[in-house]
Amino acid sequence: MSISLRARFWRIILRKVFKERRLSIEENRIRSASTARMTRIPKNITVSDTEADGIRAKWISPINEKNGKVILHLHGGGYVTGGMDSHLMMCIPMAQTLKAKIFLPEYRLAPEHPFPAAVDDAVKVYRWMLAQGYQAQDIILSGDSAGGGLALATVLSLREAGDPLPAAVVCMSPWTDLTFTGPSHITKAKADCVLLTDVLREWGACYVGTETPDHPLISPIYADFHNFPPLLIQVGSDEVLLDDARMLAEKAKVDGVNVTLKIWDEMWHVWPALGDLIPESKKAFEEIGQFIDNGR
Repeated sequence: MSISLRARFWRIILRKVFKERRLSIEENRIRSASTARMTRIPKNITVSDTEADGIRAKWISPINEKNGKVILHLHGGGYVTGGMDSHLMMCIPMAQTLKAKIFLPEYRLAPEHPFPAAVDDAVKVYRWMLAQGYQAQDIILSGDSAGGGLALATVLSLREAGDPLPAAVVCMSPWTDLTFTGPSHITKAKADCVLLTDVLREWGACYVGTETPDHPLISPIYADFHNFPPLLIQVGSDEVLLDDARMLAEKAKVDGVNVTLKIWDEMWHVWPALGDLIPESKKAFEEIGQFIDNGR
């Protein structure tokens, strides 16, 4: 099915914003903060600030919340930018559609805090949620872009430590290979309206620091996924990280994981970040809801 006219319009805008001028990390952070200030909170949503074991975070709570599941979402931004404010535009309609509370933490960013700072923070937040009384079987761990890779690394770390694991993991356009082996970095370079592989290499180097990029908690395609929770992967057909999603799905399936890979025709990197601006966002959230409600 063809994408909506609104999606076609925003694809043009995004290409102009992201591909016609290359910004520094600091400039990207400024733009992210500026975009965050435009987010409006609807009357049927409550957004409140909190801390999880010293890590700043937001609760996003819909008034029609269903009993049961809570979403722990790890934001994207290449491990160097993004935050809880920048991702309200996506997480508010996500909470509305799923009728579930979303917990959105602000983990430490590179280059100031390279690997494993983000993983350590995400693990700490998850354990804090357990300490608050949330049951592991009621927690869905989700993440977009770098946050998708971080969600995978978080569960892998928890598994190795013997912690109870979340009920499921949702990855939106996950960045899973910081060694850049996927052919889509070449075949989708022109089609991608958001990402530049050269920029990703720069950001990846900031995050990797003194470690090697093939570390399984940095590039989860190199991880062992035994005893991993059910996994939903959403990715656009027109993004350079398409093969990151495909390779993740293939590796996880080989390791015995219940994997669902959904490739969205003509869509770009983390399109749900546009929230209510395009209908494809709500459809992606509905797909996540079906994955959760059907027990994976």
